[in-house]
Amino acid sequence: MAVIASIQVGRPRERGTEGAADPMDRPWFSAFVKDPVTGPIALGTINLEGDDQADRVNHGGVDKAVLLYSSSHYPLWRAELGLPEIPHGGWGENFTIDGQAEPDVCIGDVYRMGDAVVQVSQPRQPCWKLARRWRIKTLVVTTQNNGRTGWYCRVLKTGTVAPGDALEPIERPNPDWTISRANRIMHIDKRDLDAAAALAAVPELSANWKATLGKRAAKQEEVDPRRRLEGPDAR
Repeated sequence: MAVIASIQVGRPRERGTEGAADPMDRPWFSAFVKDPVTGPIALGTINLEGDDQADRVNHGGVDKAVLLYSSSHYPLWRAELGLPEIPHGGWGENFTIDGQAEPDVCIGDVYRMGDAVVQVSQPRQPCWKLARRWRIKTLVVTTQNNGRTGWYCRVLKTGTVAPGDALEPIERPNPDWTISRANRIMHIDKRDLDAAAALAAVPELSANWKATLGKRAAKQEEVDPRRRLEGPDAR
């Protein structure tokens, strides 16, 4: 059974230096950098207590109330990036999870954690703030392509959660639709329009992913991902 290894929350704040020559050092406003929570905390319908999003157009909301990330990824990132100081929460997640990763989690999975109930809604699509956090321009694309993205949940029942709480499985309506498979369809196998249509038809998938994949299946123009990947002033 998976367990919440740690919980992190953060409020938006300004970082960087105005007029910096290196785009990685320029100002950016984000709640990406989060602090650990040691005790029980309230989980609401769109946020953990003490957590928020700077960009509420592209982050947060009912379908992306909390971000989960596997603790098993951190030893790999620390070794690959030569950054042994990367802590839990380093990928901006609210819940760092022991015992689960993207191949083990499916769209629509329902779990009880503490006295709250959550449902998996979509893989996380990493944005440029991850690269800015660790000052590695290619990190967003690397995360997207290797599938260590994490995943979002919506909250079906509010309640209190704490580090050490188990994720007790309640329901798995879509055992074939793992987070890993959904990531491949969205980012790698973009020409497979039948797969895009099939994933878009999964009832528990987030509205945002349904819209994006529906457009792809209908051969309509998609939103250019470069701004998400590179940020507003990467060039």
